[in-house]
Amino acid sequence: MGQDVEVVLSHTPFYAASGGQVADTGTVTGPHGALEIDDVQCPVNGLIVHRGRVTSGCIQAGDTVMATVYGRNRQGSACHHTATHLLHRALKDVIGEHVNQAGSLVGPDRMRFDFTHFGALSQDELDRVEKLVNDSIRKNLVVTAEEMSLSDAEALGAIALFDEKYGDLVRVVSIDQYSRELCGGTHVSRTGELGLFKIINETAVAAGVRRIEALTG
Repeated sequence: MGQDVEVVLSHTPFYAASGGQVADTGTVTGPHGALEIDDVQCPVNGLIVHRGRVTSGCIQAGDTVMATVYGRNRQGSACHHTATHLLHRALKDVIGEHVNQAGSLVGPDRMRFDFTHFGALSQDELDRVEKLVNDSIRKNLVVTAEEMSLSDAEALGAIALFDEKYGDLVRVVSIDQYSRELCGGTHVSRTGELGLFKIINETAVAAGVRRIEALTG
């Protein structure tokens, strides 16, 4: 008990850390023991590695197990990830289409969003951005995810990250007609689940790159 382990399952409900979103946490329970999972990684395409510690007994190769994701953490990450898409669109609407995502961190209890811009945002601009996001939350817009060809996604105007490599088939997350981005993360089904969006801080992180830290819920 207490031993650190790494486990690979034939199928898994866990989200592996990717695209700025942290991994799911939860448990893996078998006939002879249980694990507490606190990190999930994808070191190579197609291989999902669950990292955690033994909380009872032992888990052996070939065991049939129950993998359970902590729903509250998953929901928190989903809320913050959908919020980054709303924020991205709101920034473009307020300060210009030149704004592009330059990095992000999405977790169950916070989010940060890095974006290209030449100077600090004024308080008025921050207030307008925050209002636009909250307006979208109050409208309870439908959030959908669909797989399609990269060419079809581009034809729809889906936003892609310039430094990401995409295959021929991509996943497009749409928030009604307001936002459309290429994304592999978890999201809410309607924006109303976010409850409230609040900007906590806006700072510089590099030349021409700003960072917004914010909370939802």
